[in-house]
Amino acid sequence: MRLWSLHPLYFDHAGLLALWREALLAQKVLSGETRGYQNHPQLIRFRQHDDPAASISTYLEHIYKEAEHRGWHFDRTKIAGSLTDHQIPVSEGQMRYELELLKRKLKIRNYTWYKVLSRISAPKPHPLFVIVPGDVEEWEKIPV
Repeated sequence: MRLWSLHPLYFDHAGLLALWREALLAQKVLSGETRGYQNHPQLIRFRQHDDPAASISTYLEHIYKEAEHRGWHFDRTKIAGSLTDHQIPVSEGQMRYELELLKRKLKIRNYTWYKVLSRISAPKPHPLFVIVPGDVEEWEKIPV
């Protein structure tokens, strides 16, 4: 599971679809509808939010809006609960790490999309997040 901090506009079709599915899974985990992934590090920041259910609903809402903007049809009825305006902080280091990770994935999966993304050095965050100074987040699992 990866719940990217990057704005949904940076994802190709396969990436946006995967993000939607993984966020729907996260919604189930946070609402107690599934027993798997309970301790997944990607969920820490959502759990720390004042309203975890609203935070994941808001996260999903913005993915839905990006899909709709592209003329794609995601099922909005799968988004449970209310939305929130309370943003979650994400560090500059985390944003840089995720951008480079996405570029590596796209270089293999969708070279055309990679070429567009390769010009970006300071990405926009997903609207749920606000960028703050700092290194890669402590919860991030960086492969060695």
